[in-house]
Amino acid sequence: MTLQAANRLTAAETQLIEAYTNQIGGLPGDGDVLVARDRLFDELKRAGLPTRRIEAWHYTDLKALMRGVPALDLSATATVVAPVVAGATVLSLVQGRADLGPMPDGVQATAYRDSLANGSAAAKLFARDGDDTIGRLNGSFVRDGIELHIEDGASLDAPIELQSVHSCGPVHVRFPARFGKESRATVIERHLGNGAGASLVSSVADLKIDDGAEVTWIILQTEGPDDTHLGQIKVELGANAQFRLFVVKAGGKLVRQEIHLRTAGEGSDFKLRAVNLLGGETHTDLTMTLGHDVPNTTSTEIVRSVVFDRAKGVFQGMIRVAPDAQKTDARMACNTLLMSDDGEFSVKPELEIFADDVQCAHGATVTDIDHNHLYYLMARGIPEKKARGLLINAFVAEVVEELEDEALVEALEGIITDWLDNHG
Repeated sequence: MTLQAANRLTAAETQLIEAYTNQIGGLPGDGDVLVARDRLFDELKRAGLPTRRIEAWHYTDLKALMRGVPALDLSATATVVAPVVAGATVLSLVQGRADLGPMPDGVQATAYRDSLANGSAAAKLFARDGDDTIGRLNGSFVRDGIELHIEDGASLDAPIELQSVHSCGPVHVRFPARFGKESRATVIERHLGNGAGASLVSSVADLKIDDGAEVTWIILQTEGPDDTHLGQIKVELGANAQFRLFVVKAGGKLVRQEIHLRTAGEGSDFKLRAVNLLGGETHTDLTMTLGHDVPNTTSTEIVRSVVFDRAKGVFQGMIRVAPDAQKTDARMACNTLLMSDDGEFSVKPELEIFADDVQCAHGATVTDIDHNHLYYLMARGIPEKKARGLLINAFVAEVVEELEDEALVEALEGIITDWLDNHG
């Protein structure tokens, strides 16, 4: 599987090579950054887009699914929209270019293009492993992003919204973030498109959460019906740190979101709550690797998905417990409502446990609506379509309601309800 053999190139692979050749002279970065870009793209070129033969991509054959790469249009623009929650600090990326404003006390934000230009980003432009297609693609083409630093002890009263909005073409952004000791913050990573044309979006968030910090990070993806979104979030948790990750996927044609997290300090806790809304002929993949590397850490992951039409979904969840990670408590569940005979959802939960004093569990269900519940509502005069909508809404809203911010819960439930009204 190599891009060196011309007769084996797909259209997307050919277009990626042409795009890199045409753009490398205009991409931001000093000599070290350019060397890192060349290394990453050479690795991507030699490996090619992953197929189902690559275990991590077994259910998302990117080589077959990614049919093309939209051309770069430097004149393309988009419009920033109102934040999800009133009062949030909005830091926007319009067509992949950062626009920063005033920051709350205790928060520093800079444009990632500055780190590319001065070379400080070079050390972090690397791929995780042999399967890290998203890291290689993003590192090769990234032009901008937003770097955040939440100072020690800072406590934010309102969320920060990182709003990446685009109209068409390739958009590659990056979100490095450092949360200081004992800090408190909520960040919304929001991706949306206006549907003007197809887009290829790659997004990499690299989070370092220091000791005692409490962080809520929300990924809200509502892009256009022809868009491809390849996202990745990498997290390192310090001692007694708490990290809550909420993921809502409600858009795009081809979507893969990767979560890679490791517990680096004792007493840390990770919670993942995810909602996948799939309709039409979309393909959505949520893949997670979680490393419990030290003793006395906890994690819970709950993924809820609803599948309509001919949509296909994937959840892969790997929890690894290191030999020294005694007293680990890790639990993972994936529950799916399959609303169509033509829809598909593949689930692959995994545990690798090398310690003997742990509590770990995983489970998965794929089912239709409970007809007893449906009958109960219809028997009380509720029309069937509305009754189904109520049951589906309750199924996915349960995980969103775990957020403590009522305004944020209401906003996310509104997005979910609107999507279900259009697909139910």
